[in-house]
Amino acid sequence: MKRKALNIALSGVLLSSGLAFGTVDSVSANGPNYNGNETIKNERLHSYSEMVKLLERVDQKSENLTLEVYGQSVKDRDLYLAKFGENEDNPTILFLTQQHGNETLTTEAALKMVQYLSTDSNEVQQILDNVNVLIAPRLNVDGAEGDVNFSLDDYVSGTHTRYNANGVDLNRDHVDREQPETKALHENVLAKYMPDYMIDFHHQGTQVTKGEDGPLVSGSILHPTNEDVDSEVLEKSKQLGAIVYDAVESKGYGTLSKYPGGNANTISRNGLANEYGISTLLFEMRGMADHYREDYVLGQKSNGKLIQQGVVTMKATLKAIADGSIDNADTSFWDTLTGSYYHGEE
Repeated sequence: MKRKALNIALSGVLLSSGLAFGTVDSVSANGPNYNGNETIKNERLHSYSEMVKLLERVDQKSENLTLEVYGQSVKDRDLYLAKFGENEDNPTILFLTQQHGNETLTTEAALKMVQYLSTDSNEVQQILDNVNVLIAPRLNVDGAEGDVNFSLDDYVSGTHTRYNANGVDLNRDHVDREQPETKALHENVLAKYMPDYMIDFHHQGTQVTKGEDGPLVSGSILHPTNEDVDSEVLEKSKQLGAIVYDAVESKGYGTLSKYPGGNANTISRNGLANEYGISTLLFEMRGMADHYREDYVLGQKSNGKLIQQGVVTMKATLKAIADGSIDNADTSFWDTLTGSYYHGEE
């Protein structure tokens, strides 16, 4: 049965198999756990209709933004792409959010970036003169609405799910592309615009620390790990990670670990690097919006910092690509970056 009829604010994803489990006595980093009694609200987060209204409103006012519908979901919701620049001489980066519907804060950060890039500031124009930017917010629009063809009664809230309406994990569908969302992404975004870089934003559980005995992390990152990825693509992926790591760690409210992700090409981080030669980075932020495991759900008090972490990540990468400094990023930190350790229920 549904445990609590609560609205959930933070989002995330199951940590991949292979993580060790333990216990943590207390949690203080980036907001409290849900623990069955945290006051949780999502009024400040954008529903699907609110997201569409925001995108359309900004599109009407901004000369920088071109808004495109690139496909539909299982439930016939439009999938939106925000485009900034289309200069063939410039590199292109794609920011992809919410392949999993219970990962709402990643999209909140992306919407802030849409608004930022729609301004006419000198900083923005410097970026857009040198970088094409694609933002695909909320790939899993049905799962984010809880509008699916299966029961969510076992979830804490019953409002958000990792899976699409057909019960499929979209981030395991990048080879067969059997779902309309992933098929549209590949045919009408990836193959059409051929990005050079991509950051795939997700959320993970609440109890991830930097190593078994380290502090709780605000997020985890990982480059492609499939053995067939081209060496140059891999190196540029690692450079992308270096920019993100330095930007987040320098802010003081975030600390990152190395995510223990899988090697399969069905995962976008690997499959897109192999198929299209895109340099990819996975960014898993802390906390889940909804899940049948309460220890994966985080209270809303850290919303602001986690959303800002996403904004900081996107701005830093855009600036580094625009001025070329990404090409000199030191990737040696990957060799010593501490791995994630999950302290939670077995």
